[in-house]
Amino acid sequence: MENKREIIKAVMGFLGLFMPETLVKRVMSLILMSIGMTNKGITEATGLCDKSVRVLRKKAETGDMEGLFEIKGGSGRKAKLKNVESAIVEEVNKNTYHSRQQIADMIMEKHGISVSLPAVGRLLKKTGLSV
Repeated sequence: MENKREIIKAVMGFLGLFMPETLVKRVMSLILMSIGMTNKGITEATGLCDKSVRVLRKKAETGDMEGLFEIKGGSGRKAKLKNVESAIVEEVNKNTYHSRQQIADMIMEKHGISVSLPAVGRLLKKTGLSV
């Protein structure tokens, strides 16, 4: 049994050279489904969560292969500064700020948004500004 898991991991590592990890897990899960492995076994072997395995199995069984190998974005945390970036850049260009802390304080004062110093640094890097 352990030998099989090592083979699965090796194949997944090889596929990982050519495609994102999410697709590797889906492809390997489909292969394991085709040989009759249980959902629990697939979850343990691939690292794909149980719900994803169930959804994948249902789509495979119904022939709904549309979008099976498509990775959708949109998850994750929304940026706090997205709506006020241009106003912040304009303010930084207009006035003299000597540190990221001063910029973070200005953002809190003018926009009521508390941001970390690394977030200010990412914003400065993204917009090409330096302090």
